[in-house]
Amino acid sequence: MNPLDALRDAWFFFRQHLLQIVLLCLPFVLAEALVRQQLDSLVDAAKLPLYDVLLGLCFYPLYSAALILFIDARSRGEQPAKGALIAASLSLWPRFVLLAGIGTLAIMLGASLFILPGLWLMVRLVFSDYLLVLRGLSPLQALQESLQLTRGHFWPILACVLLLMVPTWGLGLWIGDSAADPLGRLALDLLLGLCQLFTTVVVFRLFMLRTGDNAAPLP
Repeated sequence: MNPLDALRDAWFFFRQHLLQIVLLCLPFVLAEALVRQQLDSLVDAAKLPLYDVLLGLCFYPLYSAALILFIDARSRGEQPAKGALIAASLSLWPRFVLLAGIGTLAIMLGASLFILPGLWLMVRLVFSDYLLVLRGLSPLQALQESLQLTRGHFWPILACVLLLMVPTWGLGLWIGDSAADPLGRLALDLLLGLCQLFTTVVVFRLFMLRTGDNAAPLP
């Protein structure tokens, strides 16, 4: 499992299908960004991190599940309809929210003890979304299976995650500290959303390589 190969294949796929990905996912990303802007002006600053987590739990499962289903269909040479993908993501939403909530809580607890346990859990649970969406596992089963799949592959996955997440986190901090006007802030939020969508494609490629479902490069 070579992180650079996964990044290269994912970038090729993301670039080739950027318009379709934007049309499928960006409305949800935009809605999330607009709601976040409203929360910034309505909620006390001390409570914003909690509301931000809850907001992510509401929107992230929608566009993430739709994108995972889209990549899976394209990897098999299919051309799925956008409406069907969104309908499928809506049907998965309750279980995906539960999975994301459990995973987020576990990572936050690990990070509160020390940064490294949180980072370890983030890597070990990285395949859980894909197992729930593509294999129909329950949230707990998906978490357990992700722990199994990542065993012995921690360092390659960590290297790939850090290559993706460090720039994304840096962008997120910049957005948080930026004094840009609302439109500029919205544009930066959308850029951060695109980075997160690319991360989903990269981890999907790692998932394919690890499970052997389809070792060929993404089309």
